[in-house]
Amino acid sequence: MQTVRAGTVQQAAPATAQRTAPLSVVQLAPGVYAHRGHDDVATRANGGDIANIGFVVGTRCVAVIDTGGTLAEGRALRAAIRKVTPLPVCYVINTHMHPDHIFGNAAFTGDHPQFVGSATLGEAEASHAESYLRVLQRELGPLAQGSVLVPPTRTVSGTATLDLGKRMLRLQTWKTAHTNNDLTVYDEASGTLWTGDLLFVECIPVIDGSVLGWLDDIAALRALNPPRMVPGHGPLERPWRAALDAEQQYLADLVRDVRAALRQGQTMQQAVDTIGVGERSKWRLYDIYHRRNVTAAFAELEWEQ
Repeated sequence: MQTVRAGTVQQAAPATAQRTAPLSVVQLAPGVYAHRGHDDVATRANGGDIANIGFVVGTRCVAVIDTGGTLAEGRALRAAIRKVTPLPVCYVINTHMHPDHIFGNAAFTGDHPQFVGSATLGEAEASHAESYLRVLQRELGPLAQGSVLVPPTRTVSGTATLDLGKRMLRLQTWKTAHTNNDLTVYDEASGTLWTGDLLFVECIPVIDGSVLGWLDDIAALRALNPPRMVPGHGPLERPWRAALDAEQQYLADLVRDVRAALRQGQTMQQAVDTIGVGERSKWRLYDIYHRRNVTAAFAELEWEQ
């Protein structure tokens, strides 16, 4: 992988793109560039830079795939694009609604791209906008300045293709899993599948949709069998099959154990206190998200009873 100039989100504070230090990106394949976010929740120390984001370059224009957690990070990503190519940004694609993937969108409004997402993305963003902005301001303070939601102007339900000039991107929406608005991007030229948060590598998966739907989507992702997957979080270079296996095992064990707890008549609190305690050493951010995952799975699976 080729490294293209290092930078940090904290350096991205200046108001103009010309003065913004570029975000660090690596070239995964010809024309395919990705930035590796921090394995953390958004803090002032990391500037909200916690998701893997990037861009794909065609002969006509550029497609951005997720834009980061703040306007500042989006500007730094835009500066990284300008270090690589002068071609216009024609598409900004959001893989789902979570703040660490979308708040950099505003950095690209001056490029007049199409903002692309799942057909369910806009409604999901609108319903969470107030809380997302409140938390962003609380956690990041001045680093959140100027960060606003930019809704999709073009939506996808099922599949769609985008032409970057001798480079086709295939977009696909998915059954409710990580969220109810997950979307993947497949670059046909390089065989690179951008999974968004349908794939977490080493970082614990976070359920904000359906654990059962996610297991179905994992099987479908595996069946696609692309040469390369870019996860939403975690190392970019790990073999995707082993990473997907680990994620599947975690979610399948969660379903098994929650169903057992329900059969035994346990309360949600009892399930939260006991399920998956042996998983702690296997995942980054376990203490932050595992109990939440048990709660989400319990709420979903209790309707089976």
